Amino acid sequence: MNTTPAIVTQAGAARLPRLALLSLCVVYVLAGFVGRSGWKFADMGALGYMAELAWGQADWWRPTLAGIPSEQGALLPYWLGAWMLQAGGSGLDSQWLARIPFILALGAAMAAHWYGTYYLARSPRAQPVAFAFGGEANTTDYARSIADGGLLAFIACLGLAPMAHETSPELIQLAFVAIYLSGVSALPWRPQRACVALVISLLGLSISGAPTLAVIFGLGALVFELYQLSFASDQAPSLYRGRAGMLVLLLSSLACAAIATTLDLWRWKLDAPLHLASPWQGYTELLLWFTWPAWPLALWTLWVWRRQLWSIHASRHLALPLLVLIAVLIATWFMHSSEHTLLLALPAISSLAAFALPTLKRQVASLIDWFTLLFFTGWGLVLWVHFIAMFTGIPPNPAINIARLAPGFEAQFSWLALWVACISTVAWGMVVHWRVGRHRRELWRSLVLPAGGIVWCWTLMMSMGISLFDYTQSYDRWAALVAQQVKAPACVRSEQLNIGEIAALRWIGNLPISAPTLSNDCPWLLIPPGPNRSLPAQIDTELWTAKALVMHPSDSNIGVWVLQRR
Repeated sequence: MNTTPAIVTQAGAARLPRLALLSLCVVYVLAGFVGRSGWKFADMGALGYMAELAWGQADWWRPTLAGIPSEQGALLPYWLGAWMLQAGGSGLDSQWLARIPFILALGAAMAAHWYGTYYLARSPRAQPVAFAFGGEANTTDYARSIADGGLLAFIACLGLAPMAHETSPELIQLAFVAIYLSGVSALPWRPQRACVALVISLLGLSISGAPTLAVIFGLGALVFELYQLSFASDQAPSLYRGRAGMLVLLLSSLACAAIATTLDLWRWKLDAPLHLASPWQGYTELLLWFTWPAWPLALWTLWVWRRQLWSIHASRHLALPLLVLIAVLIATWFMHSSEHTLLLALPAISSLAAFALPTLKRQVASLIDWFTLLFFTGWGLVLWVHFIAMFTGIPPNPAINIARLAPGFEAQFSWLALWVACISTVAWGMVVHWRVGRHRRELWRSLVLPAGGIVWCWTLMMSMGISLFDYTQSYDRWAALVAQQVKAPACVRSEQLNIGEIAALRWIGNLPISAPTLSNDCPWLLIPPGPNRSLPAQIDTELWTAKALVMHPSDSNIGVWVLQRR
Protein backbone atom coordinates (compact mmCIF):
# COMPACT_ATOMS: atom_id res chain seq x y z
CA MET A 1 0.00 0.00 0.00
CA ASN A 2 1.33 3.42 -0.99
CA THR A 3 0.88 5.71 2.01
CA THR A 4 1.75 9.22 0.85
CA PRO A 5 1.64 12.55 2.70
CA ALA A 6 1.11 14.51 -0.54
CA ILE A 7 -2.37 15.96 -1.04
CA VAL A 8 -2.62 17.79 -4.36
CA THR A 9 -5.63 18.83 -6.41
CA GLN A 10 -5.57 19.12 -10.17
CA ALA A 11 -5.67 22.92 -9.84
CA GLY A 12 -2.66 22.81 -7.52
CA ALA A 13 -0.64 20.91 -10.12
CA ALA A 14 -0.69 23.77 -12.63
CA ARG A 15 2.70 24.24 -14.21
CA LEU A 16 4.75 27.42 -14.15
CA PRO A 17 4.36 29.35 -17.43
CA ARG A 18 7.19 28.22 -19.69
CA LEU A 19 8.15 31.71 -20.86
CA ALA A 20 8.51 32.94 -17.28
CA LEU A 21 10.59 29.93 -16.23
CA LEU A 22 12.81 30.10 -19.32
CA SER A 23 13.36 33.85 -18.90
CA LEU A 24 14.34 33.36 -15.27
CA CYS A 25 16.87 30.68 -16.22
CA VAL A 26 18.37 32.67 -19.10
CA VAL A 27 18.83 35.82 -17.02
CA TYR A 28 20.36 33.84 -14.17
CA VAL A 29 22.79 32.01 -16.45
CA LEU A 30 23.99 35.07 -18.36
CA ALA A 31 24.32 37.38 -15.35
CA GLY A 32 27.82 36.86 -14.03
CA PHE A 33 29.27 35.29 -17.16
CA VAL A 34 28.99 38.24 -19.53
CA GLY A 35 31.01 41.44 -19.28
CA ARG A 36 33.47 40.71 -16.51
CA SER A 37 37.13 39.81 -16.01
CA GLY A 38 38.54 36.59 -14.61
CA TRP A 39 38.08 36.55 -10.84
CA LYS A 40 40.23 35.13 -8.09
CA PHE A 41 41.15 32.41 -7.43
CA ALA A 42 39.59 29.35 -9.14
CA ASP A 43 38.14 31.32 -12.06
CA MET A 44 41.43 32.91 -13.10
CA GLY A 45 43.39 29.74 -12.38
CA ALA A 46 41.19 27.66 -14.69
CA LEU A 47 41.54 30.29 -17.43
CA GLY A 48 45.30 30.04 -17.04
CA TYR A 49 45.30 26.28 -17.64
CA MET A 50 43.05 26.76 -20.68
CA ALA A 51 45.33 29.43 -22.09
CA GLU A 52 48.41 27.21 -21.65
CA LEU A 53 46.73 24.45 -23.63
CA ALA A 54 45.33 26.78 -26.29
CA TRP A 55 48.69 28.33 -27.09
CA GLY A 56 50.81 25.20 -26.98
CA GLN A 57 52.49 25.75 -23.62
CA ALA A 58 51.30 22.51 -22.00
CA ASP A 59 50.55 18.87 -22.76
CA TRP A 60 46.85 18.24 -23.46
CA TRP A 61 46.96 15.04 -21.39
CA ARG A 62 48.82 16.71 -18.51
CA PRO A 63 47.59 20.32 -18.21
CA THR A 64 50.06 22.56 -16.41
CA LEU A 65 50.41 26.25 -15.67
CA ALA A 66 54.01 27.50 -15.59
CA GLY A 67 54.99 23.86 -15.10
CA ILE A 68 52.56 23.35 -12.19
CA PRO A 69 50.05 20.50 -12.73
CA SER A 70 46.39 20.85 -11.83
CA GLU A 71 45.52 19.51 -8.39
CA GLN A 72 42.12 18.31 -9.57
CA GLY A 73 43.12 16.06 -12.43
CA ALA A 74 40.50 17.66 -14.66
CA LEU A 75 40.85 17.35 -18.42
CA LEU A 76 37.54 17.99 -20.16
CA PRO A 77 36.83 21.45 -18.62
CA TYR A 78 40.27 22.71 -19.66
CA TRP A 79 39.91 21.20 -23.12
CA LEU A 80 36.58 22.91 -23.70
CA GLY A 81 37.88 26.31 -22.69
CA ALA A 82 41.12 25.86 -24.67
CA TRP A 83 39.24 24.96 -27.85
CA MET A 84 37.17 28.12 -27.54
CA LEU A 85 40.27 30.24 -26.92
CA GLN A 86 41.89 28.79 -30.02
CA ALA A 87 38.82 29.78 -31.99
CA GLY A 88 39.07 33.35 -30.72
CA GLY A 89 42.73 34.09 -31.32
CA SER A 90 45.50 34.97 -28.91
CA GLY A 91 45.30 36.88 -25.67
CA LEU A 92 42.90 36.72 -22.78
CA ASP A 93 41.00 39.60 -24.37
CA SER A 94 38.97 36.76 -25.84
CA GLN A 95 38.57 35.02 -22.49
CA TRP A 96 34.80 35.44 -22.71
CA LEU A 97 34.90 32.73 -25.40
CA ALA A 98 36.24 30.29 -22.83
CA ARG A 99 33.07 30.86 -20.80
CA ILE A 100 30.73 29.66 -23.55
CA PRO A 101 31.06 25.94 -22.66
CA PHE A 102 30.42 26.82 -19.02
CA ILE A 103 27.37 28.89 -19.88
CA LEU A 104 26.02 25.90 -21.77
CA ALA A 105 26.97 23.61 -18.88
CA LEU A 106 24.92 25.65 -16.39
CA GLY A 107 21.97 25.63 -18.79
CA ALA A 108 22.36 21.86 -19.24
CA ALA A 109 22.45 21.40 -15.47
CA MET A 110 19.15 23.25 -15.13
CA ALA A 111 17.47 21.29 -17.92
CA ALA A 112 18.74 17.95 -16.65
CA HIS A 113 17.70 18.83 -13.11
CA TRP A 114 14.15 19.56 -14.26
CA TYR A 115 13.86 16.24 -16.10
CA GLY A 116 15.44 14.33 -13.24
CA THR A 117 12.95 15.71 -10.74
CA TYR A 118 10.13 15.14 -13.22
CA TYR A 119 10.87 11.42 -13.51
CA LEU A 120 11.34 11.09 -9.76
CA ALA A 121 7.88 12.59 -9.30
CA ARG A 122 6.43 10.08 -11.75
CA SER A 123 7.48 7.11 -9.61
CA PRO A 124 4.47 5.26 -8.12
CA ARG A 125 5.42 5.87 -4.49
CA ALA A 126 5.74 9.64 -5.05
CA GLN A 127 2.14 10.09 -6.19
CA PRO A 128 -0.36 12.16 -4.17
CA VAL A 129 -3.38 10.81 -2.31
CA ALA A 130 -6.22 9.58 -4.53
CA PHE A 131 -9.47 11.33 -3.56
CA ALA A 132 -12.63 9.32 -3.00
CA PHE A 133 -14.57 11.27 -5.65
CA GLY A 134 -11.69 12.21 -7.94
CA GLY A 135 -10.10 15.61 -8.52
CA GLU A 136 -6.57 14.71 -7.45
CA ALA A 137 -3.68 15.74 -9.67
CA ASN A 138 -2.87 13.40 -12.53
CA THR A 139 0.60 11.92 -12.74
CA THR A 140 1.98 14.04 -15.59
CA ASP A 141 0.76 17.41 -14.32
CA TYR A 142 1.86 16.58 -10.78
CA ALA A 143 5.34 15.61 -11.98
CA ARG A 144 5.68 18.81 -14.03
CA SER A 145 4.66 20.96 -11.10
CA ILE A 146 7.11 19.20 -8.77
CA ALA A 147 9.87 19.60 -11.39
CA ASP A 148 9.13 23.33 -11.64
CA GLY A 149 9.45 23.61 -7.87
CA GLY A 150 12.69 21.63 -7.88
CA LEU A 151 14.24 23.92 -10.49
CA LEU A 152 13.17 27.01 -8.53
CA ALA A 153 14.73 25.53 -5.38
CA PHE A 154 17.94 24.87 -7.34
CA ILE A 155 18.12 28.47 -8.57
CA ALA A 156 17.27 29.84 -5.13
CA CYS A 157 20.25 28.19 -3.39
CA LEU A 158 22.53 30.98 -2.21
CA GLY A 159 25.73 29.08 -2.94
CA LEU A 160 24.89 28.45 -6.57
CA ALA A 161 25.20 32.05 -7.79
CA PRO A 162 28.94 32.66 -7.22
CA MET A 163 30.16 29.08 -7.75
CA ALA A 164 28.12 28.34 -10.90
CA HIS A 165 29.41 31.44 -12.70
CA GLU A 166 33.08 30.46 -12.56
CA THR A 167 34.96 28.82 -15.39
CA SER A 168 35.97 26.03 -13.03
CA PRO A 169 35.91 22.23 -13.40
CA GLU A 170 33.25 22.04 -10.69
CA LEU A 171 30.67 23.67 -12.96
CA ILE A 172 31.20 20.98 -15.61
CA GLN A 173 30.97 18.39 -12.84
CA LEU A 174 27.70 19.96 -11.69
CA ALA A 175 26.22 19.51 -15.16
CA PHE A 176 27.25 15.85 -15.23
CA VAL A 177 25.80 15.23 -11.75
CA ALA A 178 22.47 16.68 -12.89
CA ILE A 179 22.60 14.56 -16.06
CA TYR A 180 23.38 11.49 -13.94
CA LEU A 181 20.37 12.14 -11.72
CA SER A 182 18.12 12.60 -14.76
CA GLY A 183 19.41 9.37 -16.27
CA VAL A 184 19.05 7.18 -13.21
CA SER A 185 15.64 8.71 -12.47
CA ALA A 186 14.34 8.04 -15.99
CA LEU A 187 15.64 4.47 -16.17
CA PRO A 188 12.23 2.76 -15.71
CA TRP A 189 10.51 5.06 -18.23
CA ARG A 190 13.09 5.92 -20.89
CA PRO A 191 15.70 3.14 -20.61
CA GLN A 192 17.58 3.90 -23.84
CA ARG A 193 17.86 7.63 -23.25
CA ALA A 194 18.62 7.01 -19.60
CA CYS A 195 21.48 4.65 -20.46
CA VAL A 196 22.98 7.24 -22.80
CA ALA A 197 22.72 9.88 -20.08
CA LEU A 198 24.34 7.57 -17.55
CA VAL A 199 27.29 6.75 -19.80
CA ILE A 200 27.85 10.40 -20.68
CA SER A 201 27.52 11.63 -17.10
CA LEU A 202 29.72 9.02 -15.41
CA LEU A 203 32.49 9.16 -18.00
CA GLY A 204 32.20 12.97 -18.07
CA LEU A 205 32.58 13.14 -14.30
CA SER A 206 35.62 10.90 -14.47
CA ILE A 207 37.53 13.08 -16.96
CA SER A 208 36.32 16.30 -15.33
CA GLY A 209 38.15 15.71 -12.07
CA ALA A 210 35.70 13.58 -10.05
CA PRO A 211 36.37 9.91 -10.90
CA THR A 212 35.80 8.81 -7.31
CA LEU A 213 32.31 10.26 -7.25
CA ALA A 214 31.61 8.78 -10.68
CA VAL A 215 32.43 5.27 -9.45
CA ILE A 216 30.43 5.77 -6.24
CA PHE A 217 27.41 7.05 -8.17
CA GLY A 218 27.56 4.21 -10.66
CA LEU A 219 27.94 1.41 -8.13
CA GLY A 220 25.48 3.00 -5.70
CA ALA A 221 22.78 3.22 -8.36
CA LEU A 222 23.56 -0.36 -9.41
CA VAL A 223 23.01 -1.63 -5.87
CA PHE A 224 19.75 0.31 -5.64
CA GLU A 225 18.46 -1.07 -8.95
CA LEU A 226 19.37 -4.63 -7.94
CA TYR A 227 17.46 -4.12 -4.70
CA GLN A 228 14.48 -2.69 -6.56
CA LEU A 229 14.48 -5.62 -8.95
CA SER A 230 13.44 -7.89 -6.09
CA PHE A 231 10.20 -5.89 -5.75
CA ALA A 232 9.54 -5.17 -9.41
CA SER A 233 5.97 -6.45 -9.16
CA ASP A 234 5.22 -3.73 -6.65
CA GLN A 235 7.07 -1.09 -8.62
CA ALA A 236 4.93 -0.95 -11.79
CA PRO A 237 6.30 -3.89 -13.80
CA SER A 238 4.96 -2.43 -17.03
CA LEU A 239 7.31 0.50 -16.55
CA TYR A 240 10.28 -1.26 -14.99
CA ARG A 241 12.74 -2.02 -17.78
CA GLY A 242 15.99 -1.19 -16.04
CA ARG A 243 17.90 -4.46 -16.40
CA ALA A 244 19.97 -3.07 -19.28
CA GLY A 245 20.60 -0.01 -17.18
CA MET A 246 22.25 -2.14 -14.50
CA LEU A 247 24.72 -3.51 -17.02
CA VAL A 248 25.39 0.04 -18.24
CA LEU A 249 25.98 1.21 -14.66
CA LEU A 250 28.43 -1.61 -14.00
CA LEU A 251 30.38 -1.18 -17.23
CA SER A 252 30.42 2.61 -16.90
CA SER A 253 31.77 2.39 -13.35
CA LEU A 254 34.53 0.02 -14.45
CA ALA A 255 35.32 2.28 -17.41
CA CYS A 256 35.56 5.31 -15.12
CA ALA A 257 38.02 3.52 -12.86
CA ALA A 258 40.07 2.33 -15.84
CA ILE A 259 40.20 5.77 -17.47
CA ALA A 260 41.13 7.49 -14.23
CA THR A 261 43.91 4.98 -13.63
CA THR A 262 45.25 5.15 -17.18
CA LEU A 263 45.26 8.95 -17.31
CA ASP A 264 46.35 9.34 -13.67
CA LEU A 265 43.21 11.29 -12.75
CA TRP A 266 42.90 10.06 -9.18
CA ARG A 267 43.48 12.97 -6.83
CA TRP A 268 43.18 11.97 -3.19
CA LYS A 269 42.94 15.04 -0.99
CA LEU A 270 41.74 13.35 2.18
CA ASP A 271 42.04 15.13 5.51
CA ALA A 272 41.24 13.43 8.79
CA PRO A 273 38.28 15.42 10.20
CA LEU A 274 39.82 15.44 13.67
CA HIS A 275 42.82 17.34 12.31
CA LEU A 276 40.84 20.09 10.58
CA ALA A 277 41.06 23.53 12.16
CA SER A 278 37.41 23.92 13.15
CA PRO A 279 35.68 20.88 11.62
CA TRP A 280 32.10 20.97 12.72
CA GLN A 281 31.55 24.70 13.07
CA GLY A 282 32.88 25.65 9.66
CA TYR A 283 31.24 22.68 7.95
CA THR A 284 27.85 23.40 9.51
CA GLU A 285 27.98 27.10 8.68
CA LEU A 286 28.84 26.26 5.08
CA LEU A 287 25.91 23.86 4.81
CA LEU A 288 23.47 26.36 6.34
CA TRP A 289 24.15 29.31 4.04
CA PHE A 290 25.29 27.51 0.90
CA THR A 291 22.18 25.32 0.49
CA TRP A 292 19.61 27.81 1.81
CA PRO A 293 16.60 27.69 1.33
CA ALA A 294 16.64 24.11 0.01
CA TRP A 295 17.97 22.40 3.12
CA PRO A 296 15.00 23.12 5.47
CA LEU A 297 12.61 21.85 2.81
CA ALA A 298 14.78 18.79 2.17
CA LEU A 299 14.78 17.94 5.88
CA TRP A 300 11.02 18.38 5.96
CA THR A 301 10.72 16.01 2.99
CA LEU A 302 12.71 13.32 4.79
CA TRP A 303 10.50 13.75 7.85
CA VAL A 304 7.06 13.71 6.26
CA TRP A 305 8.01 10.93 3.80
CA ARG A 306 9.88 8.91 6.46
CA ARG A 307 7.54 5.91 6.27
CA GLN A 308 8.47 5.42 2.65
CA LEU A 309 12.12 6.15 3.35
CA TRP A 310 12.44 3.32 5.86
CA SER A 311 10.03 0.89 4.23
CA ILE A 312 11.30 -2.28 2.61
CA HIS A 313 10.36 -0.91 -0.81
CA ALA A 314 12.77 2.01 -1.04
CA SER A 315 11.28 4.94 -2.93
CA ARG A 316 13.16 6.24 -5.97
CA HIS A 317 12.25 9.87 -5.34
CA LEU A 318 13.97 9.72 -1.94
CA ALA A 319 16.72 7.12 -2.32
CA LEU A 320 18.35 8.38 -5.51
CA PRO A 321 18.83 12.02 -4.45
CA LEU A 322 20.00 10.77 -1.03
CA LEU A 323 22.68 8.66 -2.71
CA VAL A 324 24.14 11.73 -4.42
CA LEU A 325 23.68 13.98 -1.39
CA ILE A 326 25.36 11.66 1.10
CA ALA A 327 28.29 10.93 -1.22
CA VAL A 328 28.95 14.63 -1.86
CA LEU A 329 28.57 15.60 1.81
CA ILE A 330 31.11 12.96 2.81
CA ALA A 331 33.46 14.10 0.06
CA THR A 332 33.12 17.71 1.18
CA TRP A 333 33.89 16.74 4.76
CA PHE A 334 36.82 14.39 4.22
CA MET A 335 38.41 16.15 1.26
CA HIS A 336 38.13 19.56 2.88
CA SER A 337 37.11 21.00 -0.49
CA SER A 338 34.58 23.47 0.89
CA GLU A 339 31.97 25.03 -1.35
CA HIS A 340 33.42 23.85 -4.67
CA THR A 341 32.64 20.24 -3.81
CA LEU A 342 29.39 21.08 -2.02
CA LEU A 343 28.16 22.64 -5.27
CA LEU A 344 27.63 19.12 -6.59
CA ALA A 345 25.04 18.42 -3.88
CA LEU A 346 22.63 21.14 -5.01
CA PRO A 347 20.73 19.10 -7.66
CA ALA A 348 20.04 16.35 -5.12
CA ILE A 349 19.07 18.59 -2.21
CA SER A 350 16.80 20.76 -4.37
CA SER A 351 15.08 17.65 -5.77
CA LEU A 352 14.38 16.52 -2.22
CA ALA A 353 13.16 20.02 -1.37
CA ALA A 354 10.60 19.85 -4.18
CA PHE A 355 8.78 16.94 -2.54
CA ALA A 356 8.15 19.06 0.55
CA LEU A 357 5.93 21.40 -1.47
CA PRO A 358 2.79 19.18 -1.61
CA THR A 359 2.98 18.70 2.17
CA LEU A 360 3.41 22.30 3.33
CA LYS A 361 0.59 23.91 5.27
CA ARG A 362 -0.66 27.30 4.21
CA GLN A 363 0.78 29.00 7.30
CA VAL A 364 4.26 27.63 6.60
CA ALA A 365 4.08 28.69 2.95
CA SER A 366 3.04 32.19 4.01
CA LEU A 367 5.93 32.37 6.48
CA ILE A 368 8.39 31.45 3.72
CA ASP A 369 6.88 34.07 1.43
CA TRP A 370 7.02 36.92 3.92
CA PHE A 371 10.52 36.11 5.10
CA THR A 372 11.77 35.90 1.53
CA LEU A 373 9.96 39.09 0.52
CA LEU A 374 11.48 41.10 3.36
CA PHE A 375 14.95 39.55 2.98
CA PHE A 376 15.44 40.09 -0.74
CA THR A 377 13.61 43.40 -0.91
CA GLY A 378 15.84 44.66 1.90
CA TRP A 379 18.99 43.46 0.18
CA GLY A 380 17.88 44.91 -3.13
CA LEU A 381 17.32 48.31 -1.56
CA VAL A 382 20.72 48.16 0.15
CA LEU A 383 22.34 47.39 -3.21
CA TRP A 384 20.53 50.28 -4.92
CA VAL A 385 21.58 52.71 -2.18
CA HIS A 386 25.21 51.65 -2.50
CA PHE A 387 25.15 51.87 -6.29
CA ILE A 388 23.69 55.36 -6.18
CA ALA A 389 26.32 56.36 -3.63
CA MET A 390 29.05 54.79 -5.77
CA PHE A 391 28.21 57.06 -8.72
CA THR A 392 27.00 60.22 -6.97
CA GLY A 393 28.59 60.17 -3.52
CA ILE A 394 25.13 60.47 -1.94
CA PRO A 395 24.36 59.25 0.69
CA PRO A 396 27.87 59.81 2.04
CA ASN A 397 28.21 56.84 4.43
CA PRO A 398 27.86 54.11 1.77
CA ALA A 399 30.22 56.07 -0.49
CA ILE A 400 32.80 56.22 2.32
CA ASN A 401 32.45 52.48 2.93
CA ILE A 402 33.04 51.72 -0.75
CA ALA A 403 36.10 54.01 -0.82
CA ARG A 404 37.50 52.27 2.24
CA LEU A 405 36.96 48.75 0.87
CA ALA A 406 38.19 49.62 -2.65
CA PRO A 407 40.86 52.35 -2.42
CA GLY A 408 41.43 54.08 -5.72
CA PHE A 409 38.29 52.72 -7.31
CA GLU A 410 36.58 54.90 -9.92
CA ALA A 411 33.05 53.84 -10.86
CA GLN A 412 32.31 53.33 -14.54
CA PHE A 413 28.74 54.21 -15.45
CA SER A 414 26.89 52.28 -18.14
CA TRP A 415 23.43 53.04 -19.49
CA LEU A 416 23.00 49.41 -20.46
CA ALA A 417 23.76 48.28 -16.91
CA LEU A 418 21.27 50.83 -15.58
CA TRP A 419 18.54 49.59 -17.92
CA VAL A 420 19.19 45.97 -16.95
CA ALA A 421 19.04 46.87 -13.26
CA CYS A 422 15.82 48.86 -13.69
CA ILE A 423 14.10 46.15 -15.75
CA SER A 424 15.06 43.47 -13.20
CA THR A 425 13.70 45.65 -10.39
CA VAL A 426 10.39 46.11 -12.21
CA ALA A 427 10.26 42.35 -12.79
CA TRP A 428 10.78 41.74 -9.07
CA GLY A 429 7.92 44.08 -8.31
CA MET A 430 5.68 42.16 -10.70
CA VAL A 431 6.63 38.85 -9.08
CA VAL A 432 5.83 40.25 -5.63
CA HIS A 433 2.50 41.60 -6.87
CA TRP A 434 1.60 38.20 -8.31
CA ARG A 435 2.59 36.31 -5.19
CA VAL A 436 0.70 38.46 -2.69
CA GLY A 437 -2.48 37.90 -4.72
CA ARG A 438 -5.06 35.63 -3.19
CA HIS A 439 -6.06 32.06 -3.98
CA ARG A 440 -2.67 30.91 -5.16
CA ARG A 441 -2.72 27.10 -5.03
CA GLU A 442 0.18 26.07 -7.28
CA LEU A 443 2.70 23.71 -5.67
CA TRP A 444 5.69 25.82 -6.68
CA ARG A 445 4.30 29.11 -5.37
CA SER A 446 6.44 29.11 -2.19
CA LEU A 447 9.68 29.03 -4.21
CA VAL A 448 8.86 31.78 -6.68
CA LEU A 449 10.00 34.57 -4.36
CA PRO A 450 13.26 32.84 -3.25
CA ALA A 451 14.27 32.10 -6.85
CA GLY A 452 13.13 35.47 -8.16
CA GLY A 453 14.83 37.30 -5.30
CA ILE A 454 18.23 35.69 -5.79
CA VAL A 455 18.08 36.31 -9.54
CA TRP A 456 17.14 39.95 -8.97
CA CYS A 457 19.94 40.64 -6.47
CA TRP A 458 22.50 38.74 -8.55
CA THR A 459 21.49 40.69 -11.65
CA LEU A 460 21.84 43.98 -9.76
CA MET A 461 25.35 43.08 -8.63
CA MET A 462 26.41 41.91 -12.08
CA SER A 463 25.05 44.99 -13.85
CA MET A 464 25.36 48.17 -11.78
CA GLY A 465 28.10 46.73 -9.59
CA ILE A 466 30.18 44.92 -12.19
CA SER A 467 32.96 47.55 -12.28
CA LEU A 468 33.29 47.42 -8.48
CA PHE A 469 33.40 43.62 -8.42
CA ASP A 470 35.94 43.55 -11.23
CA TYR A 471 38.11 45.97 -9.27
CA THR A 472 37.96 43.98 -6.03
CA GLN A 473 37.73 40.40 -7.34
CA SER A 474 39.97 40.39 -10.41
CA TYR A 475 43.75 40.42 -10.69
CA ASP A 476 43.81 42.80 -13.66
CA ARG A 477 45.09 45.97 -12.03
CA TRP A 478 47.45 44.12 -9.71
CA ALA A 479 49.01 42.12 -12.54
CA ALA A 480 49.48 45.30 -14.58
CA LEU A 481 51.23 47.02 -11.65
CA VAL A 482 53.57 44.07 -11.19
CA ALA A 483 54.37 44.03 -14.89
CA GLN A 484 55.36 47.71 -14.73
CA GLN A 485 58.07 46.87 -12.21
CA VAL A 486 59.66 44.12 -14.32
CA LYS A 487 61.64 45.54 -17.25
CA ALA A 488 61.82 43.48 -20.47
CA PRO A 489 62.10 40.13 -18.68
CA ALA A 490 63.47 37.08 -20.44
CA CYS A 491 62.54 34.90 -17.49
CA VAL A 492 60.63 35.42 -14.25
CA ARG A 493 60.69 32.99 -11.37
CA SER A 494 57.83 32.77 -8.88
CA GLU A 495 57.65 31.12 -5.49
CA GLN A 496 54.67 30.45 -3.20
CA LEU A 497 52.16 32.15 -5.50
CA ASN A 498 48.79 30.48 -6.01
CA ILE A 499 47.50 29.34 -9.38
CA GLY A 500 45.23 32.34 -9.85
CA GLU A 501 48.07 34.80 -9.24
CA ILE A 502 50.42 32.95 -11.61
CA ALA A 503 47.76 32.85 -14.33
CA ALA A 504 47.10 36.58 -13.99
CA LEU A 505 50.77 37.52 -14.07
CA ARG A 506 51.46 35.19 -16.98
CA TRP A 507 48.52 35.99 -19.24
CA ILE A 508 47.42 39.47 -18.14
CA GLY A 509 50.78 40.89 -17.09
CA ASN A 510 52.50 39.06 -20.00
CA LEU A 511 55.31 37.93 -17.69
CA PRO A 512 57.17 34.77 -18.81
CA ILE A 513 56.85 32.98 -15.48
CA SER A 514 58.59 29.61 -15.46
CA ALA A 515 58.41 26.62 -13.16
CA PRO A 516 60.57 27.16 -10.03
CA THR A 517 62.55 23.97 -10.64
CA LEU A 518 63.53 25.18 -14.12
CA SER A 519 64.15 28.84 -13.42
CA ASN A 520 66.86 29.08 -10.78
CA ASP A 521 68.88 31.41 -13.00
CA CYS A 522 66.06 33.87 -13.74
CA PRO A 523 67.02 37.50 -13.19
CA TRP A 524 63.64 38.28 -11.61
CA LEU A 525 61.89 36.70 -8.63
CA LEU A 526 58.31 37.21 -7.45
CA ILE A 527 57.47 36.09 -3.92
CA PRO A 528 54.69 36.96 -1.42
CA PRO A 529 55.65 39.23 1.48
CA GLY A 530 56.39 37.95 4.95
CA PRO A 531 54.81 39.15 8.23
CA ASN A 532 53.94 42.85 8.25
CA ARG A 533 54.72 42.93 4.53
CA SER A 534 58.41 42.42 5.17
CA LEU A 535 60.86 40.78 2.83
CA PRO A 536 60.70 36.98 3.36
CA ALA A 537 63.41 35.68 5.66
CA GLN A 538 64.71 33.14 3.14
CA ILE A 539 65.70 35.87 0.65
CA ASP A 540 69.45 36.42 0.39
CA THR A 541 69.76 40.21 0.21
CA GLU A 542 73.30 39.89 -1.12
CA LEU A 543 71.93 38.04 -4.14
CA TRP A 544 68.63 39.90 -4.67
CA THR A 545 67.64 43.57 -4.80
CA ALA A 546 64.10 44.46 -3.71
CA LYS A 547 62.57 46.61 -6.45
CA ALA A 548 59.02 47.03 -5.15
CA LEU A 549 56.24 45.56 -3.06
CA VAL A 550 53.04 45.46 -5.11
CA MET A 551 49.81 44.85 -3.20
CA HIS A 552 46.37 44.21 -4.60
CA PRO A 553 44.40 47.49 -4.43
CA SER A 554 41.60 46.00 -2.32
CA ASP A 555 42.88 42.67 -0.96
CA SER A 556 45.61 42.76 1.66
CA ASN A 557 46.12 39.00 1.28
CA ILE A 558 47.41 39.40 -2.28
CA GLY A 559 50.80 40.95 -2.78
CA VAL A 560 54.23 40.23 -4.18
CA TRP A 561 57.78 41.39 -3.73
CA VAL A 562 59.50 42.11 -7.05
CA LEU A 563 63.17 41.14 -6.70
CA GLN A 564 66.00 41.53 -9.21
CA ARG A 565 69.19 39.51 -9.19
CA ARG A 566 72.25 41.64 -8.40
